[in-house]
Amino acid sequence: MRTEAPLLAPIFRSDGQARLLAELLLTGDELSLSDLATRVDLAYATVHREGERLLDAGILRERQVGRSRLVRANPDSPLVEPLRQILLVSAGPKVLLTEALRPVEGITAAFIYGSFAARMTGIPGPPPQDVDLMVVGAPDVDAVHDACDTVQEQIGRPVNPTILSPTEARKRTGFLTEVAASPTVLLIGELPW
Repeated sequence: MRTEAPLLAPIFRSDGQARLLAELLLTGDELSLSDLATRVDLAYATVHREGERLLDAGILRERQVGRSRLVRANPDSPLVEPLRQILLVSAGPKVLLTEALRPVEGITAAFIYGSFAARMTGIPGPPPQDVDLMVVGAPDVDAVHDACDTVQEQIGRPVNPTILSPTEARKRTGFLTEVAASPTVLLIGELPW
């Protein structure tokens, strides 16, 4: 089954290919194919197939550790840095915000909403100008803003966090009803509704 090209970066063959590349090129992690499949929420067979294409192109590098096959970005490839720059502005917010918010204690859920989430989920429209982020829990507010500022500098777009307690997030105010009915991209935890 073929998937559509991602709206935020239609130069990639599929959304899955863009997610896989973003995970490896933006985090710098070295992952087994099964761990990579879990992180990007794709079938192992799809990750294996895309991984082979990217290895053949020299974009990824692999090494065997026991029975595990580990892959990572190939720092010697002249394609990696230009791809990384494209991924920063397209898939970067999801990957980088997840990484930046993960160590912040007190977050029970975090997700992207608004126009950026809509484009990431395949809903057409104008290119998003910013990234709307909802954080639920009782985190250190300064730590959340610091994480957003760091990601904002990397992706070249404003990141606008809204921080709510779990009780506030469950209330059905006009704003939250609208957010709950719109596309979201989950980063951490589960959606509060």
